[in-house]
Amino acid sequence: MHSRVFDGAAAEVSQVVGAMNDLKAMAGANTFLMVADSKLVSYSNITALLEAGVEFIAPVPAAQIKDEVYAALDPQRAQAVDWVPGRDERKPEAERETYRVLEDTHTLTGRRKSDPRLTVRRILVHSTAVAAGQQAARAKRLAKAADDLDKLTAAAGGRHYKTREKIVARIGVVTAKRRVTSCLRWHITADEHGTPGLAWYFDQDVLEAEAAVDGWWALVTSVPAEKAGPAEVLIHYKGQGAVERRYHDFKGPLAVAPVFVQHNRRVAALIQVICLALLVFCLIERQVRRALGPEETMAGLYPDNRRVRATSRMILYHLGELTLRIGNVTDPPTVQINRGIQLHLLDLLDTDITQTRWPQT
Repeated sequence: MHSRVFDGAAAEVSQVVGAMNDLKAMAGANTFLMVADSKLVSYSNITALLEAGVEFIAPVPAAQIKDEVYAALDPQRAQAVDWVPGRDERKPEAERETYRVLEDTHTLTGRRKSDPRLTVRRILVHSTAVAAGQQAARAKRLAKAADDLDKLTAAAGGRHYKTREKIVARIGVVTAKRRVTSCLRWHITADEHGTPGLAWYFDQDVLEAEAAVDGWWALVTSVPAEKAGPAEVLIHYKGQGAVERRYHDFKGPLAVAPVFVQHNRRVAALIQVICLALLVFCLIERQVRRALGPEETMAGLYPDNRRVRATSRMILYHLGELTLRIGNVTDPPTVQINRGIQLHLLDLLDTDITQTRWPQT
């Protein structure tokens, strides 16, 4: 819908206001909601959005909220959100990701003391999938760190770690690499011959404090509470995935890659052409899904014939195998359809290949 090329040195966070003004002008009198990533949440951006009266939703950068805030929260006292991710719709209910939300306020301060404090709604979100992922990542880090430290303990006092200094240096490498600085406790021992040794353990109190934070993250929004409750704000934010997937398409099927040209204007022109290609790419998917009806699913896209949502990638994969039989004066060229799925997709796209005009040679 909208694209703009920026200089490579332009900071992403400083482009929010310009994008907001462009998109607001495109939306006209319609209700406009900006859903963005954490780069949106800066004092200058939030000030501009509030002054422009633009409603927004964005995740809070992790550095802006202390772990103590999350640790004090109880997921069981939070409101359950009646929403299921698309990837979990076919899973048993017990295996689906669940969300719970709480609400408070978030305050931003400017660099100068005279800058007014900005207070906006903050939605505290707990995700079971995020919690499980963080727990698994922590267990993996601890297991790898323990393995490294056990090896170091066995090697302490040997040929490679004869001195305390060498053992300490190796501990520093392990803690930095495995990110266990906060929970690792260790001390250097020495026997009657002065040979150094290592004793270590993980502080369970620290690990329990880290586990209490698992699964929590936060959103800030200017949407009024009477217009959308905490659960509705989260559901609005989750719609961002439909847009984010287009960045994947931009770098995937459309094969955007670094190019070397003589002038910056040629780079800008090339990117604009690719953005137009992305627009067509999206419209193809939209047309097929609308033709399929509310479920937006069809069989035949994959070898196992399961029903899935049609994507531009799979649509063009199948249509890309169409072949053209070259004709002559009395026998016009024709498109040869090899599989039924190709005919079905052409029908969904409302494309009549018999009416196509072929170039004269």
